[in-house]
Order: sequence, then C-alpha cells, then structure tokens
Amino acid sequence: MTIKKYTADFTDGKIFKQLIVFATPLFFSNLLQIIYNIADMIIVGQSMGKVGLSAVSIGGDITHFLTFIAMGFSNAGQVLISQYLGAKKQNKLSRFVATMFSFLFVSSIIIGILCFCLRVPFLHLMNTPQEAFSQALDYCTISIIGLIFIYGYNTASAVLRGMGDSMRPFIFVAISASLNILLDLILVLGLKKGAAGAALATIISQGVSFLFCIIYIYNYRRRYSLRFSWLHFIKWDLKMLTQLIKLGVPMAIKNASIHLSKLCVNSWINSYGVAVSAFSGVANKINSTTNLISNAFNTAGASMVGQNLGAKKYSRVKEIMLAIFKITSGIAVVFSILMILFPKDIYKCFTSDPEVITVGMTFIPIAILIFWGSAARSGMNAFINGSGNYGVNFVTALLDGIILRIGLSFLFGLSMKMGYFGFWLGDALAGFTPLFIGLVFYMSGRWKKQNIV
Repeated sequence: MTIKKYTADFTDGKIFKQLIVFATPLFFSNLLQIIYNIADMIIVGQSMGKVGLSAVSIGGDITHFLTFIAMGFSNAGQVLISQYLGAKKQNKLSRFVATMFSFLFVSSIIIGILCFCLRVPFLHLMNTPQEAFSQALDYCTISIIGLIFIYGYNTASAVLRGMGDSMRPFIFVAISASLNILLDLILVLGLKKGAAGAALATIISQGVSFLFCIIYIYNYRRRYSLRFSWLHFIKWDLKMLTQLIKLGVPMAIKNASIHLSKLCVNSWINSYGVAVSAFSGVANKINSTTNLISNAFNTAGASMVGQNLGAKKYSRVKEIMLAIFKITSGIAVVFSILMILFPKDIYKCFTSDPEVITVGMTFIPIAILIFWGSAARSGMNAFINGSGNYGVNFVTALLDGIILRIGLSFLFGLSMKMGYFGFWLGDALAGFTPLFIGLVFYMSGRWKKQNIV
C-alpha cells in the first residue's frame, strides 16, 4: 500500500474541504477529552460537593501546567513533520520521530521527579482552600506519577497529526474517554475514592490510549514511511534535536506561560473563597469547551500551513487562515447566544450549589469575550505555529502568556479593585494577543523568507 493512503497532501486541492476533513476528527478528539475532563468535575461535584469540585479544579490546573513541555514539543514536532512532508523529505522522518520520542520520554521523567517533590508548595502557592487541600494533594500526586503516559500520548498523537492523519488519534481518544468515564463511575461513585479516584481514572485511561497508539504506529510504521532502528532512539540526531528545541522551546514557553499566568490568576481568584474557587473550575471547563473547535482548526491549520511553506506555496497560506476565521467566528456566535439565554442551565450541569451559580452569573460577559478571543486567535496561531518561526512564537509567548495576561488581570483585579471579575476580564482580553502579532507577522512577509527544514 502506498504512503499517500496514510498521509495527506495539503499542497493541492480545495482548502475548505481539506480543513473540514482534517479538523473534524481533531474536533471530536478535543470534545471527547473535554467530556472526560468534565466527567471528573460533574461526578466529583455531585458526589462530594464544592470541596471536591475545588480540589479537582486546583489539582487539574497544576496537572495541566505540568504538561507544557509535552504540548509545546509535540506541537513543534507536528509542524516539523508536516514541513518534511511538504518538502518531500520523507527519508528523514524516522530519525526525527525517534529523536523526539526519546527526548520527551527523558523530559517526562525529570519533570515528574521535580514536581513530585514540589507538589505541596505548588498547592500553597495556589491558595488552595484548607478544606480542599488533602483532596487536591491526592489528585496532584497521582497525576504527577502518571505524567509519562500524558507525555507519551501527546507525542505519538503529534506524529500522526503531522502526517495528516487525524482519524487514528480520534479513535484512541475515544477509547480513553470511554474508559475514563467508566472508571470515574467505579472509583468515585462506587468506591468513594473522591478526587484521587478521578485522577486515577484519568491516568489509567491515558496510559491505555498511549499503549494503543504506540502499537499502531509500530505495526504500520512502513506505511507512514517510518523505518525505525533501536539505535535511532538511543543515538539522537543532534541537528534534528536542535531544530526541535529551537521551535519547541518557544511553543513550550507559550504553553507554560499561559498556564502559569492562569495559575497565578486562579490563585488570586481562589482567595475569594471556596464558592468562587469552585466556579473557577466550571469557568475553566467552559473555556476549554470554547477552545475545542478553535484548537482543532488551529492544529489542522498548522499542519496545512507547514506543508505549504515546505512546498513554497504561499498563496494557499492566506486561504487557510481565512477559512479558519470564518468557521470559528460562526461558532463564537452560537456559543454567545447559548450563554446569554441559558447560563443557569449550563452551570447546573456541574453543580446545584446556589452560591456557586450566583458567582457564575457575573461570568456571562467574560464568557462571550472568551468565545470571540478564541475565534480571533485560532487562524493566527495556526499561521504562527505552522510557519515554524522561533522568534514570533517567543514574542507571542511573552506577551500573551505573561506580560499582558498577568498584567491586565492585576490591573483590573487589584489596581481597579474589580475583584475576581477583574482577573477574569484581564485573562479574557489577553486572549486576543495572537491576532495582532499574527497580523504584523503576516504583513511583514518575513514568513516567506525563513529557512524551512
């Protein structure tokens, strides 16, 4: 069977159709991940109340932050793989994939050890409410131990996405989501393991998904033009590792800084009491649900942009960006209408606590800003990431992740004395940053002149 049947060529054909076909499984993959994350919140919230909800919210924030290297380097790897394909350099894929896998495996072990030793100080920095502290600690401990599975799945999935294959990652996520919800019901509701049970369910399901993904890639390696040798995993290609690090570090910093700023912002929000802390978890899930579509098109668009830059087909890059913006803007309209008309019904999916729902009513205008910020930045993130430009990624990381996100949050929350609403407002406004950076980068034309792999 030929390679073309297992990889996608985005350098020719109808862009809108290619975008929909490639992004749809990514959307459902993201949706399923959101569903099983929400399942943790719903099951824990309904069975343990606001204390359990607060514990899972804070523990989930910390765990999400710890995956920043996996997310950054796997996204960088996806872009580089797509550029190799666009430049017709399939002969380099095996060494690159092996180098990326080994590097991230070692990284997950080092980060896991460090974070296990620092998990208690992390919780104190987050201003974790005392009544939720022990549950949040259990959640963090189990999640850190299973970090290697999270890193492994992100890496394996990025390899397939870089090849233009989004269907197999969706299948593996579907298996993980189904198992996660089943284990939630058994461990949290049945065995009464609380937040620890929710964390254990997530880690086991991620481990199973990672195992299936690795077996699939190995069994069908030749059909993806991959011919591994164990020596590839032991003796890394230093030139390829340098390319991965140059692009992966800014992407990792971008992910880390955004998550770090959110942890910082949420730390202040948690200081307003357990009800606000509990709703912060609900707000995070709404934000995640908003991003699931834009992230799908961002991920799909990055691979498409990468291939077309590798093939030097620049006119198609603009068409990809515009197609993404049209789709995500339509989604923002739908989400905004639903939030305006049915806010209490949405919140009651997570909790029936009237105090938490009251806090949530002040979040409605913030949610609408988040929806439109997500739509505005998705196409530009696809362009910036797909270009593989280290400097622009780094500038985006600093402005979006640290300077504006934390700066605006503290400006509105503390200086203007708007409280937790001000922190939410600053965080939402910072989400528009990639739009402006991407526009300047596109208009400069520098993306056409840089070196591609």
